[in-house]
Amino acid sequence: MISEEIEKLLNEGASKAGYEEKLSVSFSNMPKLCDYQCNGCFALAKKYSKKPFDIASEIANSIEQSDLFEFDVAMPAFINIKLTDKALSKIANEYLNDEMGGVEKHKERQKVILDYGGANVAKALHVGHLRSPIIGESLKRLYKLMGDDVIADVHLGDWGLQMGLTELQLYEDGVLDYYFKGEGEEPVITLDMLNEAYPKASARKKDDEKFKEEADAWTLKIQNKEQPYYSIYKKIREVSVKEIKKHYGELGATFDLWYGESDAAPYIDRAIKIIEDKGLTRESDGALVVDVAVEGENIPLPKKSEDEEQRYKNPMPPAILKKYNGGVLYATTDIATILMRNEMYKNVDRIEYIVDMRQKNHFVQVFRVCKMSGISPEEQELLHIGYGTMNGKDGKPFKTRSGDTIKLEDIINMLVEKAGDKLKSNGVEYDRDLALKIGVAAMKFGDLINNVDKDYVFDLDKFISFEGKTGPYIQYTAVRINSILNKANLEGGEFFISNDEEREIIRSILKLNSSYEICYKEKSLSSLCSATYNLASAFSTFYNNHSVLNESNINIKQSYISLLRLVKNKLKQALNVLAIEIPEKM
Repeated sequence: MISEEIEKLLNEGASKAGYEEKLSVSFSNMPKLCDYQCNGCFALAKKYSKKPFDIASEIANSIEQSDLFEFDVAMPAFINIKLTDKALSKIANEYLNDEMGGVEKHKERQKVILDYGGANVAKALHVGHLRSPIIGESLKRLYKLMGDDVIADVHLGDWGLQMGLTELQLYEDGVLDYYFKGEGEEPVITLDMLNEAYPKASARKKDDEKFKEEADAWTLKIQNKEQPYYSIYKKIREVSVKEIKKHYGELGATFDLWYGESDAAPYIDRAIKIIEDKGLTRESDGALVVDVAVEGENIPLPKKSEDEEQRYKNPMPPAILKKYNGGVLYATTDIATILMRNEMYKNVDRIEYIVDMRQKNHFVQVFRVCKMSGISPEEQELLHIGYGTMNGKDGKPFKTRSGDTIKLEDIINMLVEKAGDKLKSNGVEYDRDLALKIGVAAMKFGDLINNVDKDYVFDLDKFISFEGKTGPYIQYTAVRINSILNKANLEGGEFFISNDEEREIIRSILKLNSSYEICYKEKSLSSLCSATYNLASAFSTFYNNHSVLNESNINIKQSYISLLRLVKNKLKQALNVLAIEIPEKM
C-alpha cells in the first residue's frame, strides 16, 4: 500500500538520522498542502531533548530522494508528504489492472459466522427489522472482500412464546377446529390469519394472566413436539418464512443458512448439561439460572427505608436457562445455537450478532455463560454489534400517524413510490424494478452512512435525492459513467495526470481503499459511504470541467477513458459491499 511505501522511506530516513522509533503516516487534513502527514516527531522531542521541528528537519533531509514522493517540513513539526503526478499516474494504472483495485486482502483469513436478519416467525416484518439485514449484508460482503470465510445465518425467532400465543389465538378463533375437534376441512393457514392472530394475542397477554399462562403451556407443547401442536407450528413457519424470504430478497439480503431457534432445540439439553457439569447453575423460584455478574456489578445501594426493595449499581441479573415450567428462553436457545455452530463448523474465529442495541445485556449474559462453560472456546470472539433506532423526523421511533409500527412491506412500497415519482420527474418511464433499486439504495445509504450504534432520522425525501450525499446520487454517477463509456466506444490507453480534477479523483480512490480497513475494524460502514460519495463528487467536478467525448487529443481522450473505467470499477466495488445495485438508467 502507498502508506507502507511512504513509511518505509520515512523510517529509513529516521534511522539514518539516528532515530530508531517507528513513525507512521496518515492522510493529511489539509489536502491542498499535502497528501499524507507524519506528526511523530513531537513524541521524540522529549526523549532526545531536541526541538520537534529540528528532529523533523533531520529526518526529512535524510530521506532518500524519490520521483514519487516529496517530503517537506512544516511548523511546528509536521513532515508533509505529497504524491507526485508520476506517483498518482502509476497508482491509477496499477489499480486499473488489479482485480481488487488496490484493496488488499488480509493475510490471515478468518472464519466468521454472521447472525443477522433475526425475523420472528408468525409476526409481520416491520420497520424494526430493517437495520439488521441492511447492516449485516454489508458487513458480510465487506468481510468477504477482505478475505474472510463468512457464513451468514438468518437465525429466525421460531421457538418462543409468539408461537404459543399465535396458535392459541387461532384455536380460540376456531381456525384449528379440524385438528382439535375433527370438524370441517384442514385449514390453509395464510399470512393474513397470522397478521391478525399474533397482534391480538400479544395485546391479550398483557392484561389476561390466564391467557398468558395458557400460551406458556402451549409453547412448551410445541417445544416438546407434541401433536398436533408441532404440525401446526411447522405450517405457520412455512408460511412466514416464505414471506420473510420475499422481503429480505427485495432488500438484497441473502443468507447461507435459514436456521432458526428450533434448529438449536436438539442441542439445548446437552448445552444445559455442560453448564451444570461445570457447577454453574442454581435454582431460583423454580427456575434454573446461572450467575454471570462480575466484579463491579450488582453492588447494593443503601436503602432509604427498611421497606424499600433492594436496588443495585450496575445490575446484571442471572441468565435464566429454564423457566418454572421447564420451558426455555431466548438465552437458552442462543447458548445452544453457539454449541450447534461450533460443532457444525470447526475452528470458527468469530461469531457476530447484528441485533438492536437494547439487547446488549442479553448478549453479555449469553456470551459469559458460553465462555464460563467452555461452549465457546477461549480463543473465539463473540461479538454483539448493537445498532441504534431508526427514528422519524420528530426524533421518536418511526411509526404511523396513529402510532402503530410500520410494516416492512409498507416501507418497501413507500420507497418504490417515492423513487417512481423521482424517475417520472426526470422523464424516465416508470419501472417497478428500477424504482425498487433506487428506493432501496436511498434507504440503505441513508442508514449505513451513520455509525451503527447511533440513532438516525429516516428522512426519505432527503435520502431519495439525486443530488448530495445519497445513494441515488452515487448510482446516478455510475450510470453517467457507463453512458459516456458506451458512447465513446473506445479502449482506454495508459493513464497520465493532466489536471487538478484528476489528481483529486486518484486521492479520493486512495482514501476509499483505506476506508475498507477502517470499516472492518469499526464494524460500521460509515467511512465507506463517505469515501464513496467523495469519489463520486470528485468525478462530477471532473465531468463538469472536461468533455471526454469532445476531447480532440487522442492520447488525452484515451487517458480519460481509463480514468472513467477506474472510477466505475471503484464505485461498483463500493456499492457492491453496500449491497446497492447500479441501474441501467436513471
